[in-house]
Amino acid sequence: MSKSELPVLGQDDQAVCCSPMVREPLGAAAAVDLARMFKALSDPVRLRLLSLIASHEGGEACVCDLIGPFDVSQPTISHHLKVLRDAGLVGSERRGTWVYYWVLPAALARLSSLLQTPAGTVAAGVAG
Repeated sequence: MSKSELPVLGQDDQAVCCSPMVREPLGAAAAVDLARMFKALSDPVRLRLLSLIASHEGGEACVCDLIGPFDVSQPTISHHLKVLRDAGLVGSERRGTWVYYWVLPAALARLSSLLQTPAGTVAAGVAG
């Protein structure tokens, strides 16, 4: 299957599968998947890596561009990138001697959709 034939993720099918928590409780399997994503993002280095990748020109970044901004070793950066990849937040591809990374929009849409509060909903106990 060529890239032009791949289905676009993050469209209507994602919105249906991931309704906000304020509408319905999470199922066990969804909670495990989402917890893995949130756990991956709970580390400051990984959160910054995701931001660097997402904001990089062209929407993808070479690992060689991701090492400089951090005060950690290259193996540590590689470990953090693997955690992001295993959590389903980034994709990667080896091109020659370098690996390029990009953010998976469907994963971010899933996380975002889960946390959305429907318009008009007032949180209980919030002082105004």
